[in-house]
Amino acid sequence: MKEGIHPNYREVCFLDLSNNFKFVTRSCVNAKETIKLEDGRELPLYKLDTSSESHPFYTGTQKSVDNMGGRVERFRNRFGKTTAAATPAAE
Repeated sequence: MKEGIHPNYREVCFLDLSNNFKFVTRSCVNAKETIKLEDGRELPLYKLDTSSESHPFYTGTQKSVDNMGGRVERFRNRFGKTTAAATPAAE
């Protein structure tokens, strides 16, 4: 392999800031901080706003747009109908 052209691929600890969930995986991400894990390893730390542990889609707390009090149906009833009078007739 050529020297100096490959990314720094190593183990990195990712921290979900919303619930302090940590997971370790291999990555090339640039990390400015380090963290000392319970097993004694010191790894680069990359902070995330959300992960699969806190995202509503993966946790099952996401609300469906169709079930939000009939708002979609009200919108369709109000704006979904088009009339022939609204479009100019070709002469």
